[in-house]
Amino acid sequence: MADPRGFIKVTDRETAPRRPVPVRIKDWKEVYAERNSEVVKRQAGRCMDCGIPFCHQGCPLGNLIPEWNDLTHRSRGKDAIERLHATNNFPEFTGRICPAPCEDACVLGINQPAVTIKEIEVSIIDDAFDNGFVLPQVPDRLTGKTVAVIGSGPAGLAAAQQLTRAGHTVAVYERDDRVGGLLRYGIPDFKMEKHHIDRRIHQMEAEGTRFRTGVNVGSDVSWDDLRKRYDAVLIATGALVPRDIAVQGRELTGIHFAMDFLTQANRAVAGDSIPGQISAEGLHVVILGGGDTGADCLGTATRQGALSVTTIAIGQKPPEDRTSDMPWPTVPNLFEVQSAHEEFGERKYLHSTVEFVGSDGRLTGVKVADTEFVDGKRTPKAGTERILKADLVLLALGYQGNEYETVTSQLGLSSERGVLVRDGKYYAGNGVFVAGDAGRGASLVVWAIAEGRAAASAVDEFLEGVTELPFPVKPTDQPISVYT
Repeated sequence: MADPRGFIKVTDRETAPRRPVPVRIKDWKEVYAERNSEVVKRQAGRCMDCGIPFCHQGCPLGNLIPEWNDLTHRSRGKDAIERLHATNNFPEFTGRICPAPCEDACVLGINQPAVTIKEIEVSIIDDAFDNGFVLPQVPDRLTGKTVAVIGSGPAGLAAAQQLTRAGHTVAVYERDDRVGGLLRYGIPDFKMEKHHIDRRIHQMEAEGTRFRTGVNVGSDVSWDDLRKRYDAVLIATGALVPRDIAVQGRELTGIHFAMDFLTQANRAVAGDSIPGQISAEGLHVVILGGGDTGADCLGTATRQGALSVTTIAIGQKPPEDRTSDMPWPTVPNLFEVQSAHEEFGERKYLHSTVEFVGSDGRLTGVKVADTEFVDGKRTPKAGTERILKADLVLLALGYQGNEYETVTSQLGLSSERGVLVRDGKYYAGNGVFVAGDAGRGASLVVWAIAEGRAAASAVDEFLEGVTELPFPVKPTDQPISVYT
Protein backbone atom coordinates (compact mmCIF):
# COMPACT_ATOMS: atom_id res chain seq x y z
CA MET A 1 0.00 0.00 0.00
CA ALA A 2 1.64 3.23 -1.18
CA ASP A 3 -0.19 5.49 1.26
CA PRO A 4 -1.62 3.78 4.37
CA ARG A 5 -3.58 6.94 5.24
CA GLY A 6 -4.65 7.74 1.70
CA PHE A 7 -8.32 6.94 2.29
CA ILE A 8 -8.28 9.24 5.34
CA LYS A 9 -6.53 12.15 3.66
CA VAL A 10 -8.57 11.98 0.42
CA THR A 11 -12.26 11.30 1.07
CA ASP A 12 -13.72 12.82 -2.08
CA ARG A 13 -14.28 10.73 -5.19
CA GLU A 14 -13.00 12.49 -8.30
CA THR A 15 -13.14 11.30 -11.90
CA ALA A 16 -12.41 12.91 -15.25
CA PRO A 17 -14.85 15.76 -15.98
CA ARG A 18 -17.35 15.39 -18.77
CA ARG A 19 -17.09 17.88 -21.60
CA PRO A 20 -19.70 20.68 -21.51
CA VAL A 21 -23.09 19.49 -22.74
CA PRO A 22 -23.50 22.19 -25.44
CA VAL A 23 -20.14 21.13 -26.88
CA ARG A 24 -20.32 17.36 -26.73
CA ILE A 25 -23.81 16.96 -28.21
CA LYS A 26 -22.51 18.51 -31.42
CA ASP A 27 -20.10 15.64 -32.06
CA TRP A 28 -19.72 11.90 -31.48
CA LYS A 29 -16.48 11.96 -29.52
CA GLU A 30 -16.23 10.47 -26.05
CA VAL A 31 -17.91 12.62 -23.44
CA TYR A 32 -14.97 12.69 -21.02
CA ALA A 33 -12.27 15.33 -21.09
CA GLU A 34 -8.59 14.41 -20.74
CA ARG A 35 -7.76 12.69 -17.47
CA ASN A 36 -5.42 14.35 -14.99
CA SER A 37 -2.70 11.88 -14.03
CA GLU A 38 -2.18 13.49 -10.63
CA VAL A 39 -5.86 13.13 -9.80
CA VAL A 40 -5.75 9.47 -10.88
CA LYS A 41 -2.73 8.77 -8.66
CA ARG A 42 -4.35 10.54 -5.74
CA GLN A 43 -7.51 8.51 -6.14
CA ALA A 44 -5.50 5.28 -6.45
CA GLY A 45 -3.95 6.15 -3.08
CA ARG A 46 -7.40 5.85 -1.49
CA CYS A 47 -7.28 2.06 -2.01
CA MET A 48 -6.85 0.44 1.43
CA ASP A 49 -5.29 -2.82 0.16
CA CYS A 50 -7.88 -4.63 2.27
CA GLY A 51 -7.03 -7.86 4.02
CA ILE A 52 -10.03 -9.31 2.17
CA PRO A 53 -10.32 -7.32 -1.09
CA PHE A 54 -13.99 -7.80 -1.96
CA CYS A 55 -13.37 -5.98 -5.26
CA HIS A 56 -11.62 -9.16 -6.49
CA GLN A 57 -14.82 -11.12 -6.18
CA GLY A 58 -17.01 -8.25 -7.31
CA CYS A 59 -15.14 -8.34 -10.62
CA PRO A 60 -15.95 -11.45 -12.71
CA LEU A 61 -12.41 -11.31 -14.09
CA GLY A 62 -10.85 -11.32 -10.63
CA ASN A 63 -8.85 -8.21 -11.47
CA LEU A 64 -5.90 -7.61 -9.11
CA ILE A 65 -7.24 -4.19 -8.25
CA PRO A 66 -5.26 -3.30 -5.09
CA GLU A 67 -2.04 -4.26 -6.85
CA TRP A 68 -2.46 -2.00 -9.86
CA ASN A 69 -3.91 0.77 -7.70
CA ASP A 70 -0.68 0.72 -5.68
CA LEU A 71 1.48 0.68 -8.81
CA THR A 72 -0.49 3.58 -10.29
CA HIS A 73 -0.02 5.60 -7.11
CA ARG A 74 3.72 4.96 -7.39
CA SER A 75 3.78 6.04 -11.08
CA ARG A 76 4.86 2.56 -12.20
CA GLY A 77 2.68 2.46 -15.30
CA LYS A 78 4.45 -0.42 -17.06
CA ASP A 79 4.11 -2.69 -14.03
CA ALA A 80 0.50 -1.59 -13.58
CA ILE A 81 -0.53 -2.62 -17.09
CA GLU A 82 1.21 -5.98 -16.68
CA ARG A 83 -0.87 -6.70 -13.57
CA LEU A 84 -4.03 -5.45 -15.28
CA HIS A 85 -3.43 -7.51 -18.41
CA ALA A 86 -2.81 -10.59 -16.25
CA THR A 87 -6.57 -10.92 -15.77
CA ASN A 88 -8.17 -8.65 -18.39
CA ASN A 89 -7.44 -8.75 -22.12
CA PHE A 90 -9.26 -5.52 -22.90
CA PRO A 91 -9.28 -2.96 -20.07
CA GLU A 92 -9.88 -0.22 -22.64
CA PHE A 93 -13.35 -1.74 -23.13
CA THR A 94 -14.25 -2.49 -19.52
CA GLY A 95 -12.80 0.81 -18.33
CA ARG A 96 -15.29 2.63 -20.55
CA ILE A 97 -18.49 0.60 -20.71
CA CYS A 98 -18.48 -1.78 -17.73
CA PRO A 99 -20.86 -0.72 -14.91
CA ALA A 100 -18.06 -1.54 -12.45
CA PRO A 101 -19.43 -4.17 -10.04
CA CYS A 102 -15.96 -4.01 -8.47
CA GLU A 103 -16.79 -0.56 -7.14
CA ASP A 104 -20.04 -1.83 -5.63
CA ALA A 105 -17.92 -4.34 -3.70
CA CYS A 106 -15.20 -1.86 -2.64
CA VAL A 107 -14.73 -2.02 1.15
CA LEU A 108 -14.22 1.74 1.27
CA GLY A 109 -17.75 2.02 -0.11
CA ILE A 110 -19.17 1.01 3.26
CA ASN A 111 -18.90 4.57 4.57
CA GLN A 112 -17.20 6.59 1.80
CA PRO A 113 -17.50 6.90 -1.96
CA ALA A 114 -15.83 3.84 -3.47
CA VAL A 115 -12.37 3.97 -5.04
CA THR A 116 -12.53 5.12 -8.68
CA ILE A 117 -11.47 1.68 -9.89
CA LYS A 118 -12.91 2.03 -13.38
CA GLU A 119 -11.25 5.44 -13.90
CA ILE A 120 -7.89 4.11 -12.76
CA GLU A 121 -8.24 1.08 -15.01
CA VAL A 122 -8.87 3.06 -18.18
CA SER A 123 -6.07 5.48 -17.29
CA ILE A 124 -3.62 2.59 -16.97
CA ILE A 125 -4.42 1.15 -20.40
CA ASP A 126 -4.57 4.51 -22.19
CA ASP A 127 -1.18 5.48 -20.78
CA ALA A 128 0.17 2.04 -21.71
CA PHE A 129 -0.85 2.48 -25.35
CA ASP A 130 0.54 6.03 -25.39
CA ASN A 131 3.89 4.85 -24.01
CA GLY A 132 4.24 1.79 -26.23
CA PHE A 133 3.80 -0.75 -23.44
CA VAL A 134 1.15 -2.77 -25.32
CA LEU A 135 3.02 -5.06 -27.70
CA PRO A 136 2.09 -8.25 -29.58
CA GLN A 137 2.68 -11.44 -27.57
CA VAL A 138 3.63 -13.93 -30.26
CA PRO A 139 3.61 -17.57 -29.09
CA ASP A 140 6.96 -19.32 -28.80
CA ARG A 141 5.66 -22.37 -30.68
CA LEU A 142 2.63 -23.47 -32.66
CA THR A 143 0.65 -26.53 -31.63
CA GLY A 144 -0.60 -27.34 -35.11
CA LYS A 145 -4.19 -27.25 -33.81
CA THR A 146 -6.82 -24.99 -35.34
CA VAL A 147 -9.77 -23.22 -33.71
CA ALA A 148 -12.66 -21.32 -35.26
CA VAL A 149 -14.22 -18.61 -33.10
CA ILE A 150 -17.65 -17.48 -34.26
CA GLY A 151 -18.41 -13.92 -33.24
CA SER A 152 -16.02 -11.02 -32.66
CA GLY A 153 -17.60 -9.44 -29.61
CA PRO A 154 -15.71 -9.26 -26.31
CA ALA A 155 -16.15 -12.98 -25.53
CA GLY A 156 -14.93 -14.10 -28.94
CA LEU A 157 -12.02 -11.68 -29.01
CA ALA A 158 -10.86 -12.63 -25.51
CA ALA A 159 -11.00 -16.34 -26.33
CA ALA A 160 -9.22 -15.83 -29.65
CA GLN A 161 -6.38 -13.87 -28.07
CA GLN A 162 -5.87 -16.44 -25.32
CA LEU A 163 -5.90 -19.36 -27.74
CA THR A 164 -3.55 -17.64 -30.19
CA ARG A 165 -1.08 -16.95 -27.40
CA ALA A 166 -1.32 -20.63 -26.40
CA GLY A 167 0.01 -21.49 -29.87
CA HIS A 168 -3.15 -22.50 -31.69
CA THR A 169 -4.05 -21.19 -35.13
CA VAL A 170 -7.24 -19.18 -34.60
CA ALA A 171 -9.66 -17.75 -37.14
CA VAL A 172 -12.44 -15.40 -35.98
CA TYR A 173 -15.59 -15.36 -38.13
CA GLU A 174 -17.79 -12.25 -38.07
CA ARG A 175 -20.93 -11.80 -40.16
CA ASP A 176 -20.67 -7.99 -40.15
CA ASP A 177 -18.25 -6.07 -42.32
CA ARG A 178 -16.10 -4.98 -39.38
CA VAL A 179 -14.77 -6.73 -36.29
CA GLY A 180 -16.16 -5.93 -32.85
CA GLY A 181 -19.71 -7.19 -32.56
CA LEU A 182 -21.81 -5.03 -30.25
CA LEU A 183 -18.66 -3.17 -29.22
CA ARG A 184 -18.56 -1.88 -32.79
CA TYR A 185 -22.20 -1.41 -33.71
CA GLY A 186 -24.06 -1.43 -30.41
CA ILE A 187 -22.02 1.04 -28.35
CA PRO A 188 -22.17 4.69 -29.50
CA ASP A 189 -18.90 6.51 -30.08
CA PHE A 190 -19.66 9.01 -27.33
CA LYS A 191 -19.18 6.12 -24.91
CA MET A 192 -16.31 4.40 -26.73
CA GLU A 193 -14.67 5.58 -29.92
CA LYS A 194 -13.92 2.75 -32.30
CA HIS A 195 -10.20 3.35 -32.62
CA HIS A 196 -9.92 1.56 -29.28
CA ILE A 197 -11.17 -1.60 -31.00
CA ASP A 198 -8.99 -1.08 -34.07
CA ARG A 199 -5.69 -0.81 -32.23
CA ARG A 200 -6.44 -3.96 -30.23
CA ILE A 201 -7.30 -5.83 -33.43
CA HIS A 202 -3.97 -4.71 -34.88
CA GLN A 203 -2.21 -6.24 -31.88
CA MET A 204 -4.14 -9.50 -32.26
CA GLU A 205 -3.35 -9.72 -35.99
CA ALA A 206 0.33 -9.22 -35.21
CA GLU A 207 0.09 -12.09 -32.72
CA GLY A 208 -1.33 -14.35 -35.42
CA THR A 209 -5.11 -14.24 -34.99
CA ARG A 210 -6.92 -14.25 -38.34
CA PHE A 211 -10.20 -12.45 -38.98
CA ARG A 212 -12.86 -13.40 -41.53
CA THR A 213 -15.49 -10.67 -41.83
CA GLY A 214 -18.68 -10.78 -43.87
CA VAL A 215 -19.14 -14.52 -43.25
CA ASN A 216 -22.47 -15.66 -41.84
CA VAL A 217 -21.83 -19.12 -40.46
CA GLY A 218 -24.83 -21.32 -41.06
CA SER A 219 -25.57 -19.90 -44.51
CA ASP A 220 -22.34 -18.70 -46.19
CA VAL A 221 -20.58 -21.71 -44.71
CA SER A 222 -22.34 -24.50 -42.86
CA TRP A 223 -21.62 -25.25 -39.22
CA ASP A 224 -20.90 -28.83 -40.18
CA ASP A 225 -18.28 -27.84 -42.76
CA LEU A 226 -16.67 -25.50 -40.27
CA ARG A 227 -16.52 -28.24 -37.65
CA LYS A 228 -14.79 -30.56 -40.14
CA ARG A 229 -12.19 -27.94 -41.06
CA TYR A 230 -11.17 -27.05 -37.50
CA ASP A 231 -10.10 -29.06 -34.49
CA ALA A 232 -12.46 -27.08 -32.26
CA VAL A 233 -15.19 -24.48 -32.70
CA LEU A 234 -16.12 -21.82 -30.15
CA ILE A 235 -19.50 -20.10 -30.49
CA ALA A 236 -19.54 -16.54 -29.13
CA THR A 237 -22.37 -15.03 -31.16
CA GLY A 238 -24.03 -13.09 -28.34
CA ALA A 239 -27.73 -12.84 -27.51
CA LEU A 240 -29.17 -10.53 -30.12
CA VAL A 241 -32.87 -11.39 -30.29
CA PRO A 242 -34.64 -8.32 -28.84
CA ARG A 243 -37.64 -8.45 -26.57
CA ASP A 244 -40.78 -7.18 -28.26
CA ILE A 245 -43.97 -5.76 -26.82
CA ALA A 246 -47.39 -7.13 -27.72
CA VAL A 247 -49.80 -4.20 -27.61
CA GLN A 248 -52.30 -2.81 -30.08
CA GLY A 249 -50.72 -0.68 -32.80
CA ARG A 250 -47.37 -2.48 -32.80
CA GLU A 251 -47.55 -2.70 -36.62
CA LEU A 252 -47.49 1.10 -37.08
CA THR A 253 -44.60 2.63 -39.00
CA GLY A 254 -42.16 4.39 -36.69
CA ILE A 255 -41.61 1.66 -34.08
CA HIS A 256 -38.15 0.08 -34.11
CA PHE A 257 -35.93 -2.08 -31.98
CA ALA A 258 -33.20 -0.09 -30.22
CA MET A 259 -30.34 -2.11 -31.70
CA ASP A 260 -31.52 -1.48 -35.27
CA PHE A 261 -31.47 2.24 -34.51
CA LEU A 262 -28.06 2.15 -32.80
CA THR A 263 -26.43 -0.04 -35.44
CA GLN A 264 -27.44 2.29 -38.25
CA ALA A 265 -26.29 5.33 -36.28
CA ASN A 266 -22.89 3.75 -35.57
CA ARG A 267 -22.47 2.84 -39.22
CA ALA A 268 -23.29 6.41 -40.22
CA VAL A 269 -20.73 7.78 -37.76
CA ALA A 270 -18.18 5.38 -39.28
CA GLY A 271 -18.82 6.99 -42.66
CA ASP A 272 -21.16 4.43 -44.20
CA SER A 273 -24.09 5.45 -46.37
CA ILE A 274 -27.34 4.17 -44.83
CA PRO A 275 -30.30 4.40 -47.24
CA GLY A 276 -33.51 4.94 -45.31
CA GLN A 277 -31.67 5.35 -42.02
CA ILE A 278 -33.79 5.42 -38.86
CA SER A 279 -33.15 8.92 -37.56
CA ALA A 280 -34.53 10.98 -34.69
CA GLU A 281 -33.88 14.29 -36.43
CA GLY A 282 -36.82 16.62 -35.99
CA LEU A 283 -38.95 13.95 -34.27
CA HIS A 284 -40.60 13.41 -30.90
CA VAL A 285 -39.01 10.22 -29.56
CA VAL A 286 -40.24 7.81 -26.90
CA ILE A 287 -37.86 5.13 -25.58
CA LEU A 288 -39.32 2.09 -23.85
CA GLY A 289 -36.79 0.83 -21.32
CA GLY A 290 -34.66 2.69 -18.81
CA GLY A 291 -31.43 0.67 -18.96
CA ASP A 292 -28.07 1.20 -20.64
CA THR A 293 -29.44 0.57 -24.13
CA GLY A 294 -32.15 3.16 -23.55
CA ALA A 295 -29.53 5.67 -22.45
CA ASP A 296 -27.50 4.94 -25.58
CA CYS A 297 -30.62 5.62 -27.67
CA LEU A 298 -31.17 8.87 -25.79
CA GLY A 299 -27.65 10.15 -26.40
CA THR A 300 -27.85 9.15 -30.05
CA ALA A 301 -31.25 10.79 -30.60
CA THR A 302 -29.98 13.95 -28.92
CA ARG A 303 -27.04 14.19 -31.31
CA GLN A 304 -29.29 13.51 -34.29
CA GLY A 305 -31.44 16.51 -33.40
CA ALA A 306 -34.60 15.07 -31.84
CA LEU A 307 -37.25 17.63 -30.85
CA SER A 308 -37.97 15.74 -27.62
CA VAL A 309 -37.02 12.44 -26.03
CA THR A 310 -39.00 10.72 -23.29
CA THR A 311 -37.71 7.56 -21.66
CA ILE A 312 -40.38 5.53 -19.89
CA ALA A 313 -40.01 2.57 -17.55
CA ILE A 314 -42.75 0.31 -16.27
CA GLY A 315 -41.23 -0.02 -12.79
CA GLN A 316 -40.48 2.32 -9.92
CA LYS A 317 -37.65 4.82 -9.91
CA PRO A 318 -34.68 3.12 -8.21
CA PRO A 319 -33.40 4.61 -4.94
CA GLU A 320 -30.30 6.81 -4.98
CA ASP A 321 -28.69 4.97 -2.05
CA ARG A 322 -28.56 1.38 -0.84
CA THR A 323 -31.61 0.13 1.03
CA SER A 324 -31.87 -2.70 3.56
CA ASP A 325 -32.59 -5.24 0.83
CA MET A 326 -29.46 -4.18 -1.11
CA PRO A 327 -26.71 -4.42 1.54
CA TRP A 328 -23.03 -4.02 0.78
CA PRO A 329 -21.34 -5.82 -0.97
CA THR A 330 -24.20 -6.98 -3.21
CA VAL A 331 -24.70 -5.26 -6.56
CA PRO A 332 -27.41 -2.65 -5.93
CA ASN A 333 -30.06 -1.37 -8.31
CA LEU A 334 -29.65 2.38 -7.90
CA PHE A 335 -30.80 5.44 -9.79
CA GLU A 336 -28.08 6.39 -12.24
CA VAL A 337 -27.48 9.56 -14.19
CA GLN A 338 -25.49 8.65 -17.29
CA SER A 339 -23.97 11.26 -19.56
CA ALA A 340 -26.94 11.08 -21.93
CA HIS A 341 -29.36 11.89 -19.11
CA GLU A 342 -27.50 15.14 -18.41
CA GLU A 343 -27.90 16.27 -21.98
CA PHE A 344 -31.57 16.13 -22.90
CA GLY A 345 -34.92 14.48 -22.42
CA GLU A 346 -37.27 13.36 -19.67
CA ARG A 347 -37.36 10.15 -17.65
CA LYS A 348 -40.68 8.76 -16.46
CA TYR A 349 -41.30 5.80 -14.17
CA LEU A 350 -44.36 3.68 -13.36
CA HIS A 351 -45.56 4.11 -16.94
CA SER A 352 -47.20 1.09 -18.57
CA THR A 353 -47.52 1.06 -22.35
CA VAL A 354 -51.14 0.38 -23.25
CA GLU A 355 -51.30 1.07 -26.99
CA PHE A 356 -49.48 2.64 -29.91
CA VAL A 357 -51.73 5.13 -31.68
CA GLY A 358 -51.38 6.50 -35.18
CA SER A 359 -52.94 7.83 -38.35
CA ASP A 360 -52.78 6.37 -41.86
CA GLY A 361 -50.50 3.60 -40.63
CA ARG A 362 -48.01 6.03 -39.11
CA LEU A 363 -47.23 6.36 -35.39
CA THR A 364 -48.40 9.56 -33.71
CA GLY A 365 -48.30 8.69 -30.02
CA VAL A 366 -48.01 6.18 -27.19
CA LYS A 367 -50.95 5.60 -24.87
CA VAL A 368 -49.66 4.98 -21.35
CA ALA A 369 -51.17 4.44 -17.91
CA ASP A 370 -49.87 4.48 -14.37
CA THR A 371 -48.41 1.18 -13.24
CA GLU A 372 -50.00 -0.45 -10.24
CA PHE A 373 -49.10 -3.68 -8.50
CA VAL A 374 -51.85 -6.28 -8.19
CA ASP A 375 -50.96 -9.61 -6.56
CA GLY A 376 -47.31 -8.80 -7.15
CA LYS A 377 -47.83 -8.17 -10.87
CA ARG A 378 -47.46 -4.84 -12.67
CA THR A 379 -50.60 -3.80 -14.51
CA PRO A 380 -51.94 -0.56 -16.07
CA LYS A 381 -54.21 1.35 -13.67
CA ALA A 382 -57.62 1.96 -15.18
CA GLY A 383 -58.62 5.60 -15.61
CA THR A 384 -55.05 6.94 -15.82
CA GLU A 385 -54.58 6.60 -19.56
CA ARG A 386 -53.05 9.47 -21.52
CA ILE A 387 -51.14 9.83 -24.78
CA LEU A 388 -47.53 10.86 -25.18
CA LYS A 389 -46.73 12.47 -28.52
CA ALA A 390 -44.37 10.28 -30.51
CA ASP A 391 -43.11 10.11 -34.09
CA LEU A 392 -40.50 7.48 -33.26
CA VAL A 393 -40.58 4.72 -30.63
CA LEU A 394 -37.45 2.75 -29.76
CA LEU A 395 -37.85 -0.58 -27.98
CA ALA A 396 -34.99 -1.02 -25.50
CA LEU A 397 -36.55 -3.85 -23.51
CA GLY A 398 -33.59 -6.22 -23.33
CA TYR A 399 -32.79 -9.45 -25.14
CA GLN A 400 -34.13 -12.98 -25.07
CA GLY A 401 -31.39 -15.03 -26.71
CA ASN A 402 -30.19 -15.62 -30.24
CA GLU A 403 -31.15 -17.43 -33.45
CA TYR A 404 -29.81 -20.95 -33.09
CA GLU A 405 -31.81 -22.82 -35.68
CA THR A 406 -28.84 -23.52 -37.95
CA VAL A 407 -26.60 -24.42 -34.99
CA THR A 408 -29.00 -26.95 -33.52
CA SER A 409 -30.04 -28.43 -36.86
CA GLN A 410 -26.55 -28.70 -38.38
CA LEU A 411 -24.54 -29.64 -35.28
CA GLY A 412 -27.17 -31.37 -33.20
CA LEU A 413 -26.65 -29.09 -30.20
CA SER A 414 -29.38 -28.25 -27.69
CA SER A 415 -30.79 -24.88 -26.67
CA GLU A 416 -32.92 -23.79 -23.75
CA ARG A 417 -34.59 -20.42 -23.17
CA GLY A 418 -32.68 -18.82 -26.03
CA VAL A 419 -29.18 -19.98 -25.10
CA LEU A 420 -27.10 -22.99 -26.05
CA VAL A 421 -26.73 -25.76 -23.49
CA ARG A 422 -23.17 -26.45 -22.26
CA ASP A 423 -21.45 -28.25 -19.40
CA GLY A 424 -19.27 -26.93 -16.59
CA LYS A 425 -16.38 -26.42 -18.99
CA TYR A 426 -18.25 -24.59 -21.74
CA TYR A 427 -18.51 -27.75 -23.85
CA ALA A 428 -21.69 -28.18 -25.92
CA GLY A 429 -20.76 -31.42 -27.73
CA ASN A 430 -19.22 -32.44 -31.07
CA GLY A 431 -16.05 -30.45 -30.40
CA VAL A 432 -18.05 -27.23 -30.01
CA PHE A 433 -17.77 -24.81 -27.09
CA VAL A 434 -19.97 -21.86 -26.13
CA ALA A 435 -18.97 -18.62 -24.39
CA GLY A 436 -20.47 -15.27 -23.46
CA ASP A 437 -24.07 -14.24 -23.98
CA ALA A 438 -24.62 -17.17 -26.34
CA GLY A 439 -24.47 -19.46 -23.30
CA ARG A 440 -25.47 -17.29 -20.35
CA GLY A 441 -27.90 -14.81 -21.88
CA ALA A 442 -27.46 -11.07 -22.23
CA SER A 443 -25.02 -9.82 -19.63
CA LEU A 444 -22.12 -7.40 -19.05
CA VAL A 445 -19.00 -6.88 -21.13
CA VAL A 446 -16.85 -7.94 -18.17
CA TRP A 447 -18.70 -11.25 -17.94
CA ALA A 448 -18.24 -11.79 -21.68
CA ILE A 449 -14.47 -11.31 -21.40
CA ALA A 450 -14.30 -13.56 -18.34
CA GLU A 451 -16.25 -16.28 -20.12
CA GLY A 452 -14.12 -15.93 -23.24
CA ARG A 453 -10.96 -16.44 -21.17
CA ALA A 454 -12.45 -19.40 -19.33
CA ALA A 455 -13.74 -21.02 -22.52
CA ALA A 456 -10.30 -20.61 -24.09
CA SER A 457 -8.75 -22.64 -21.28
CA ALA A 458 -11.41 -25.34 -21.77
CA VAL A 459 -10.67 -25.46 -25.52
CA ASP A 460 -6.93 -25.59 -24.86
CA GLU A 461 -7.38 -28.48 -22.44
CA PHE A 462 -9.62 -30.26 -24.97
CA LEU A 463 -6.94 -29.95 -27.66
CA GLU A 464 -3.79 -30.52 -25.59
CA GLY A 465 -4.96 -32.59 -22.64
CA VAL A 466 -3.71 -29.95 -20.19
CA THR A 467 -3.80 -26.17 -20.08
CA GLU A 468 -1.92 -23.37 -18.38
CA LEU A 469 -4.52 -20.77 -19.33
CA PRO A 470 -6.55 -19.31 -16.43
CA PHE A 471 -10.12 -20.43 -15.80
CA PRO A 472 -11.64 -17.37 -14.10
CA VAL A 473 -15.34 -18.28 -14.00
CA LYS A 474 -17.67 -21.24 -14.31
CA PRO A 475 -20.72 -21.10 -16.61
CA THR A 476 -22.98 -21.34 -13.56
CA ASP A 477 -21.66 -18.13 -11.96
CA GLN A 478 -24.23 -15.33 -11.87
CA PRO A 479 -23.67 -11.55 -11.64
CA ILE A 480 -25.96 -11.15 -8.63
CA SER A 481 -23.74 -10.83 -5.58
CA VAL A 482 -20.05 -10.81 -4.82
CA TYR A 483 -20.72 -13.92 -2.75
CA THR A 484 -21.63 -16.02 -5.81
